[in-house]
Amino acid sequence: MKEILIVKDLFEKSEKLSEFFTTKNINAKLLNSNDLKKFESPKSTLICSLQFENKIGGQSNLLKISREIGCTNLITLNSKDSEYNIESELGGAYLKISFNEINQVIKEIVFQIISLEKYSFSDKKTHALINMAKKVANTDVTVFIHGPTGTGKEVISNFIHQNSARSEKPFVAINCAAIPENMLEAMLFGHEKGAFTGASSANKGIFRAADTGTLLLDEISEMPPSLQAKLLRVLQEKKVTPIGGQRDIDVDVRVIATTNRNMIDEVKEKKFREDLYYRLNVFPIETCNLSERPGDIIPISIALLKRHTDITKLPFITKEAQDILEKYKWPGNVRELENVLQRAIVLCEKNIIDEKDIMIDVSMPDEFYKNINTNNQIANTAMQA
Repeated sequence: MKEILIVKDLFEKSEKLSEFFTTKNINAKLLNSNDLKKFESPKSTLICSLQFENKIGGQSNLLKISREIGCTNLITLNSKDSEYNIESELGGAYLKISFNEINQVIKEIVFQIISLEKYSFSDKKTHALINMAKKVANTDVTVFIHGPTGTGKEVISNFIHQNSARSEKPFVAINCAAIPENMLEAMLFGHEKGAFTGASSANKGIFRAADTGTLLLDEISEMPPSLQAKLLRVLQEKKVTPIGGQRDIDVDVRVIATTNRNMIDEVKEKKFREDLYYRLNVFPIETCNLSERPGDIIPISIALLKRHTDITKLPFITKEAQDILEKYKWPGNVRELENVLQRAIVLCEKNIIDEKDIMIDVSMPDEFYKNINTNNQIANTAMQA
């Protein structure tokens, strides 16, 4: 990530913001105005208060300072405004965020603006999981990720790849539950031209497509038993034989598998090969339900809102709405949370998500009509005025 520079002058919460970035594994430098005159940091992001910008003579002088430093992005924080707003200029290189208090939501919004990551977290359990994933990434062992649906198994898989020595190589994912059995073998191992009806050309398959990189076998518990033996051979021999082929082809692939099932039960019930299970379960990782890590709910919410809106329309979540999100149990985990937030984007006014905009499935009919009535009252009042 680009270097983050925070100007301390006239910025009361600058140290708190720096500490927050530290929890995100971002090294943010705290500088005063004198430091800026002799500092160089190409392609960095500069964060300052609106009061500092005004003190030095406005935006033009701030841009001049940033060019001398080498900054490519500027974020000005206006903590004296009663209304939340994000303004963008210079093609997004200059952003002004207005708000009345630097709280967790504002910090997460700033993080999402400067971050290239598609995820965010704060809960201690997730910190422990990420630290473990980093250790695993430094090795080349096979990883088996267990956990309920919607708990971030693919996110962890991608994280391991991005932090491994294979990060510049391909990351290929396949959902074993989504591919028909008669097609899955050809997709995994490839096929020669004419190997079966419709095979008008050869296909190397995803094992060879992921060669030197990482292959994610998502929901591997759904793999048909007939293919499990063939997969076991590939993992043992590190060779694939395309359908219709006569020779083995070497592959160098790090395999990560995921499942939402209890694999011990699957093995006992003869639904999954025991030898394949132990071949995959070299290093097991467990993901947990969102309700078990409440500290992640707001960070994940802001990351999801960023995914579905433009930066200048990134919504703010009020304290009342936060309370609802944090107290709900989320049986559908992150996928259910994403649905609720997309509804909130549609319903919210002035990019502020309030409690009336939170429509959780169990209360959706009542909240839906209540929200319609509220919005109609607001519209009528505005027309009468």
